Amino acid sequence: MKAVIPVAGIGSRLRPHTHTQPKSLIPVAGKPILAHIIDSLIEAGFKDFVFIIGYLGEKIQTYVEDNYKHINSIFIMQTVREGIGHAIWMAREHLEGEDQLLIALGDTIFDVNMNGLMQIPYSTIGTKRVEDPRRFGVVELGADNFITKLVEKPAIPVSNIAIVGIYKINEVAALMESLQYIVDHNIRTKNEFQLTDAMMRMIDNGYKFVNYNVENWFDCGKKDALLETNAILLKKAELVTKDLNFENTIIIQPVNIDKSCRIHNSIIGPNVSIGARTIVENCVLRESIIGSDAELRNAVLHDSLIGNEASLRGLSQSLNLGDSTEINFE
Repeated sequence: MKAVIPVAGIGSRLRPHTHTQPKSLIPVAGKPILAHIIDSLIEAGFKDFVFIIGYLGEKIQTYVEDNYKHINSIFIMQTVREGIGHAIWMAREHLEGEDQLLIALGDTIFDVNMNGLMQIPYSTIGTKRVEDPRRFGVVELGADNFITKLVEKPAIPVSNIAIVGIYKINEVAALMESLQYIVDHNIRTKNEFQLTDAMMRMIDNGYKFVNYNVENWFDCGKKDALLETNAILLKKAELVTKDLNFENTIIIQPVNIDKSCRIHNSIIGPNVSIGARTIVENCVLRESIIGSDAELRNAVLHDSLIGNEASLRGLSQSLNLGDSTEINFE
């Protein structure tokens, strides 16, 4: 079975970081979003991958080819972004003859029992109940628990069961036929060719879909969500860096810090990730993600996202305060 990962989005909600870096390569808990997705699929036994790339796609291709030489990778360029359905349709020549297909969106980290998902005898959509489903596609279930309706980002939600961005398709030829149909007839939702519309056409034609509850789902499309995801993932022992020893520095776990970093006279943590070769001096950092090859000096940061090769120099003061003195630097 092949895994298809659409990663052509521009990541407008994460600017300015996505001006120079694809959203899927932004680091979370020590490795790019895309690496979390690929690693989980490799662990589940996947070896064949199709990546739909677009904006800054050459960086994604280089990253995958440099770090995942042991998988079979195909890269397809989506020059015009016309929706996830259009992205999957572009891969149709590479999916001919496939009995099953897994689709995983490239900006969403998921924690799912893949073995349980793969054993379901029907086409399956990963879902999770949310408080506000208007930002997501949603599913509606019938009395027999089969999916009866799919709606993309509804203004008035038909349910609060949100689609989380992972799909197992058991009838690949039928999906391709439905995608071809909506492209040929220019059937768009929110001005894009939607995967949900193609799957809804399959349901209308009698194909069975069920939903599968995903325990943890991290939509990494915004800064706050990215930092929250970083904190949650750092609860996993395998993502935490231990035995750190930096000069005159206090480490408050959990953190993920590349051991090539140079850190002096600082307090780091909790929930901080720092990329390779970054320099940190005289800083207090918490609840933040710092990229590689950055340089931070004399800074107090929290809830911050600092890109690769960024440089920040804060203020350094020498004070002599008498009794009953108050100074406020805000």
